[in-house]
Amino acid sequence: MTVGCFLLLDRQASDNSTGVKMNGAPVDLSFKHISNLTDAWSVEPTRGLRPLKRNSEMKYNSHSLRLNNNNIVDLDKLQMTINHFLAEPSQLAWLDLSFNKITHIDHVLCELHELRVLYLHGNSIFILSEVDKLGVLPYLHTITLHGNAIEANKSYRKRVISALPRLKTMDFSAVTQQERVMANIWYHNNNHRRNSLDTLQ
Repeated sequence: MTVGCFLLLDRQASDNSTGVKMNGAPVDLSFKHISNLTDAWSVEPTRGLRPLKRNSEMKYNSHSLRLNNNNIVDLDKLQMTINHFLAEPSQLAWLDLSFNKITHIDHVLCELHELRVLYLHGNSIFILSEVDKLGVLPYLHTITLHGNAIEANKSYRKRVISALPRLKTMDFSAVTQQERVMANIWYHNNNHRRNSLDTLQ
């Protein structure tokens, strides 16, 4: 099979869990020294092996966005940034925010309803319970959070798996059926303990 055939297959590949097409190459804004997301609007995406295609409004026909390896702290303008670059912003399925300086899981991430893959590893997220917010994303099946302060919590993996019921891969490692069962047991035990404490107060 020729290289061209491989690229064509890659371009037309679907997300197996939902059938969504991951159209085109990712819009790659990694390693651009971006501190504020508004700064990204004037940045030209890095060209990869596959050319980025644009529509008549000069927006990119892609469902993937890379913002990794920058200095981003605040995600307040994330939706505006997605709108700026993508022809179909509501169809964003793959987002890489790894290796930045993000400290919180911002509510804006919960509004990306078509998101399947989210990379947040190598940041400074320190409140494990904030992962619960992402449970509203109906298609999220892959997440990375290692390299954050929350990884030191002894319940880290159980908490994330219990919070995200459709998760198939966490930190580049498959979520097993046994892990899912153990995470559910952990969740119910913790809930029971919290409810007991609330009753005593």
